[in-house]
Amino acid sequence: MDTPSLPHSLTPSLPHSLTLSLMQIQIRNIRKAYRKGPHAVPVLHGVDMDVREGEFLSIIGQSGSGKSTLLHIMGLLTAPDAGEVWYAGRRIDNLSAWRRDRLRNEEIAMIFQFYHLLPELSLLENVMTPLMISQSYFQFMMNRKENRRRAEEIVERVGLSHRLKHRPNELSGGEMQRTAIARALINRPKILLADEPTGNLDRQTESGIIGLLRELNEREKLTIVLVTHNPQIAQGAERVVQLVDGKF
Repeated sequence: MDTPSLPHSLTPSLPHSLTLSLMQIQIRNIRKAYRKGPHAVPVLHGVDMDVREGEFLSIIGQSGSGKSTLLHIMGLLTAPDAGEVWYAGRRIDNLSAWRRDRLRNEEIAMIFQFYHLLPELSLLENVMTPLMISQSYFQFMMNRKENRRRAEEIVERVGLSHRLKHRPNELSGGEMQRTAIARALINRPKILLADEPTGNLDRQTESGIIGLLRELNEREKLTIVLVTHNPQIAQGAERVVQLVDGKF
């Protein structure tokens, strides 16, 4: 498995209890609290979790249970107050900012309830943005034919090849979410983290999105961790865990 090259000081040997070869992510004793004025509001209370390579896992919980916070910690968008996050045998929560950015760009992709598409770009251009970030301008222009071919292939996979030139304001909610998924897949990530990806969609459209995620998991062996408050959505995964008051 490809992983970023890290200094020796940032790649300690994985503890013996965590050496299961199929474990892709290990969360250990994660704690997180937010400040509300002078008070600390605890959200996560010592969470432990393993995610197997190729697994489709749902984390379910009510609003405020800490499920999105945990996903953002896994995706290196939020730092824990205590605890450790391990990925592919390396601890990653203590990496420098640019190494965290690189890992998110290349190996740990995320999609959200709100699609975060760039309104001035076409669907195809939105999908290609991670390639623009990971390559220099010169590299991107040299590889522009291959980059476009790759993007068109991903867009076709999510069923939007007829919408390549459309901008986000010309797309439905389901089409925007499929675009966000295509963008997340463009750099061939190892893991997809999905934070309430169907929260803004009607029931028929959300079923299509979950079906697409299940297909990616089954056919591409893509590891998926899905956060939702909806038990029916959660059942689309092969394993479901429930977060209550900051603990499983």
